[in-house]
Amino acid sequence: MGMVDGGRSAYEDLRQAIAATAFVQAKDATIIESEVTGRRADWIFDFRALMLQPQWLNRYAEIFWEIYADRYPFQVGGVETAGIPLVAAIVMKGVERGTPVNGFYIRKSRKREALMKYVEGTLTDDPIIFVDDLLNTGRSVNKQIDILSREGKKVTDVFVMLAFRADETYTFLNEKNVSITHLFTLKDFGLPLLSHSPRIPDDSFETLWHFGAPNPTFHIVVQRSAPVLDETRVYLGCDDRKFRALDQKTGSVVWEFSVGRNLLGKSILSSPQIYKGVVYFGAYDGGMYALDTTTGKKIWANEDADWIGSSPDLAPDLGLLYIGLEFGLWKRHGGIAALDMKTGARKWIAHHASMTHASPLYIKEESLVVIGSNDGVVYAYDAKNGALRWTFATQGDIKSRAAYDPKRRATIIGSMDGKLYVLSIENGTPIFAREFGAGIYSIPLVHDDTVYVASLDKCIYAIDCTTWKERWEYETDGRIFSSPAIFDGSLWIGSNDGRLYELDTDTGKLKHFFQATERILSKIAYNETTKQFFVPTIANELYCLKRKPAAGN
Repeated sequence: MGMVDGGRSAYEDLRQAIAATAFVQAKDATIIESEVTGRRADWIFDFRALMLQPQWLNRYAEIFWEIYADRYPFQVGGVETAGIPLVAAIVMKGVERGTPVNGFYIRKSRKREALMKYVEGTLTDDPIIFVDDLLNTGRSVNKQIDILSREGKKVTDVFVMLAFRADETYTFLNEKNVSITHLFTLKDFGLPLLSHSPRIPDDSFETLWHFGAPNPTFHIVVQRSAPVLDETRVYLGCDDRKFRALDQKTGSVVWEFSVGRNLLGKSILSSPQIYKGVVYFGAYDGGMYALDTTTGKKIWANEDADWIGSSPDLAPDLGLLYIGLEFGLWKRHGGIAALDMKTGARKWIAHHASMTHASPLYIKEESLVVIGSNDGVVYAYDAKNGALRWTFATQGDIKSRAAYDPKRRATIIGSMDGKLYVLSIENGTPIFAREFGAGIYSIPLVHDDTVYVASLDKCIYAIDCTTWKERWEYETDGRIFSSPAIFDGSLWIGSNDGRLYELDTDTGKLKHFFQATERILSKIAYNETTKQFFVPTIANELYCLKRKPAAGN
């Protein structure tokens, strides 16, 4: 691990070219550090301005071959966008030298149509040298190494032009037996090295088991069926039209239940609920199902809807289940139904103008059911008889469940208009509204006078419920569909960047994270007794994680 010694003219010429063309300072241009906050940066390295100039791309490839020629054979890969011209230059220089190598690149996120690939190109069994323009925190490189590992391939080296931090920061590469070589550091351009970042890899967690169902639907990027637990099993729906119960200790399938047709790849997006040995969920075949948790046998099915993407909520005190509905009817595309928990018989129904993908919230204290719809309206119904108590109109589709704040007797809900609304439970009068950088698909979480809400602007926010002022925000590297949860004294949230973030609830500071290879779109589950975390991804996967013992324990 380390820097290639300079001194030779090729390296100095490249350094001077970077300084003159790629190194941009705030005095010369406006540099936006975050698209969400609009924060400005003091400097940036714009390698794209340099790397497509033929003389410097050729010089880069020559330096690469000087360093790695004696390691031949190997293959070379990178991540879009910077990695594409770098890999191409190295591959073409290899042909010129008579030492051809295979090249490939990895997408920043899986393609959502055609073959839905993550890796473009054809992988061979040769060891991999991974190339990039720069190395900052190393999070991206860490993810790419894990993606390739899942393909059964081994990255042996990482080669970058510029490293932002000291070598000892990148301990995750040592732990994966990967060597790093960089041509320059920030010091070569008159800048101090950046301070050590929090530990980057997933070494704080041990993967106890990993489950993957077949035929994932990658092109549908919305919340999926989130896992729920009882004492010994974990339950979730999958894209292959099957609802499964897995053993929490081993991840083995205890039983599975098949639903009917799907809609354009949508099958079971509904997150289940469990009560007294029965698991309830909806499916895009239009069915609302109740299954025996021990055997997986069907107790009842209600097929009144054309499609169900909503997740149920239960009112055991009333013996009722509430579920959002979708129909192919003129001016009656959606609605909500109350079903008998024992029989599935419909007790009441209300119709909406647009499809209702959002999930209902039963508020026992208020004898109220609150639900949003694609018509942008929040509806509040009497939980017993379905009488409409009030409505509130937003300016965008409502896709997820509301939250309840009993202290202020308020319901809190996000809209795709980019706003979070706090509404009086009495009559729907707005108490507070806050606009974010993008729509809200995530379910808000109220805890200790704070509401935590995530947005498609890539951030999760903590807002004080007394003053309604922002306490903190944390920006991830991907859009957030997942809903926050508080377990084990921390706030947990998944992101489209494939990371599960553990944040300090008071400060929003990153404590640890786990890197998956696919998007994390749904809320995670946690077993307080066994201290196991259950993390779902878009790829029909479920990771069972446990913290590793702290050093010295």
